[in-house]
Amino acid sequence: MAEDCIAIEYELTLSSGERKRHVVRLDRLTMGLVSKIAEPLPEWTKLGFQQCPNCPLDPSKHARCPAAAAMVEIVESFKNSVSYEKADVVVRTPNRTYNKTASLQEVATSLMGLHMVTSGCPILDKLRPLVFTHLPFATADETFFRVVSMYLLAQFFRWKHGLAPDWELENLLATCKDLNAVNAAFGKRIAGINTADASLNALVSLDCLAGLTGMSISDDFFDDIESFFAGYLKNDQAKNDKAA
Repeated sequence: MAEDCIAIEYELTLSSGERKRHVVRLDRLTMGLVSKIAEPLPEWTKLGFQQCPNCPLDPSKHARCPAAAAMVEIVESFKNSVSYEKADVVVRTPNRTYNKTASLQEVATSLMGLHMVTSGCPILDKLRPLVFTHLPFATADETFFRVVSMYLLAQFFRWKHGLAPDWELENLLATCKDLNAVNAAFGKRIAGINTADASLNALVSLDCLAGLTGMSISDDFFDDIESFFAGYLKNDQAKNDKAA
């Protein structure tokens, strides 16, 4: 089984000396979450409880929201934490290790995002390919670059499978709006839980990242990075003339 899975480990050392450890186990083939979810699950994980307005799942067929069920451990772990508290964080992935002194809000944001997109939620599934190159504590610019790159690669696979590709990125903004709707609904899910602010603010951060990506697309910020791709924008005529 171990060979079929990959593990991403977050190890935190708080200012008090307390240590927390979260290991996210993923199926190597699908990047889907395989970490065991503890039972019994709380009421706020029921699919019909503050269900996302754009959720395609039927509560009569799906008792639990897959993303909510996957987040229980993280919400419980950070329920007594405040956003601004700092921790020394070590993140270990199969290929490299990251170190950062970060706020608990940043840590919770990264862990929540990782659990949500690998949970089996049909909307968040569209972000699952990002887990293949998981980047903890990504900035808004890094997220924008990775999301657009992932989306364009997805269009290649759609074309390869005989589906209509969206090379003009016309549907990417709609995808970002779907993500915002999910994050907003999740805020309502956990708002009634007796927690400090780290978990709620982590969801706000996720919502802001989705919003920033959408804003970047609609405001045409591609101009800012076009110069990076100069090597691809040269006329091939000289090479063709030489070949001739």
